[in-house]
Amino acid sequence: MIRDADAETVAMQPDFAGVMQAVHLPPAVRTITTDEAVGTAPRSRLPGVAAGRRAMMVYTSGTTGKPKGVVTTHANIAAQVTSLVTAWEWRADDWILLVLPLHHVHGIVNVLTCALWAGARCEMPAKFDAEQVWARIAAGDLTLFMAVPTIYGKLITAWEAAAPERRRAWSAGCAPPRMRLMVSGSAALPVQQLERWRGISGHVLLERYGMTEIGMALANPLHGTRRPGFVGTPLPGVETRLVDDAGRPVPPGKTGEIEVRGAAVFLEYWRQPEATAAAFRDGWFRTGDVAVIEDGAYRMLGRLSVDIIKTGGYKVSALEVEEVLRTHPAIAECAVVGVEDPEWGERICAAVERRGEAELTLAALQAWAKERLAPYKIPRALRSVPTLPRNAMGKVTKPEVAKLFSP
Repeated sequence: MIRDADAETVAMQPDFAGVMQAVHLPPAVRTITTDEAVGTAPRSRLPGVAAGRRAMMVYTSGTTGKPKGVVTTHANIAAQVTSLVTAWEWRADDWILLVLPLHHVHGIVNVLTCALWAGARCEMPAKFDAEQVWARIAAGDLTLFMAVPTIYGKLITAWEAAAPERRRAWSAGCAPPRMRLMVSGSAALPVQQLERWRGISGHVLLERYGMTEIGMALANPLHGTRRPGFVGTPLPGVETRLVDDAGRPVPPGKTGEIEVRGAAVFLEYWRQPEATAAAFRDGWFRTGDVAVIEDGAYRMLGRLSVDIIKTGGYKVSALEVEEVLRTHPAIAECAVVGVEDPEWGERICAAVERRGEAELTLAALQAWAKERLAPYKIPRALRSVPTLPRNAMGKVTKPEVAKLFSP
């Protein structure tokens, strides 16, 4: 990424100097530690910048392919931030704990930049530790918390392992109205996890949908009913629609690809004009994500490239199959992928993290699934793994899962 971005300077905390010594940087790249940077810049007025000037480049997470540099302008970032500040009613007396990486929009835009814009307080621990996060929540002065499902899973595990008095103190720290909002995003939130967190914290997690290229596009309401499995409606300043393969809008109740338009949409993929052109259709950004609108709200079905499995003439949502499999008593977590098959086109394969020492065979899983899934949605291959492959944001990397089923 340093080479691809043509970085002139790499800034790091002193703790990471040893790590960077192992990175072979181009000769022209300058490295500087944060303690060296303090006080070295002369005080001056901030320069005026045009709204259309390139402001930031964040690389895509690489869950479905090689990461691309997403270039956003000052106007893009302003649109992304003001949309969230309006929708989630950020204010100067808010206080948020940032436990997310800064190389993804969830951390850098949704949390840090929104806090800066609103004049709120953003507290950043050096690393994530579930017990330390719980202790911080228990102090009772945080008003906002945002995380990914993997983090909520670790917090739930820590809470369940804690003594009763610690559980009570931790849960009390979440209590509304002081802790006014808790958000989940960047990956699908299992309904079981949402319900367990509601029981622990008293909060129905606000699920939202966004991408590196667009910031946030859809969200459940700050005030009002939040529906498990849904990501709500368009945020302020954002236009969305569902279209078929030919780009024609589909009616409510029919599945389609999400397309997005508005001031928040990125400028370009860095040095990839062909990829940039292919990402747009008639002025709309093609997200590659498939959803359906039910009762006015969007329900996600997954990535077109990895989560929509074409098997035996049917289109199957891997997310829907995963949601069912997670209710199996022997399955702690799972990932469903489609693997090329000469008979079925793609066969449905499931990789699972087992719960404890529980045994699970393919035949037993299929017999159980027959009572809960249509025949064409039942997995035809099973692998048990200690942990599913994930990226830095905790997203399961489906291409790596698919390799588990290679001949």
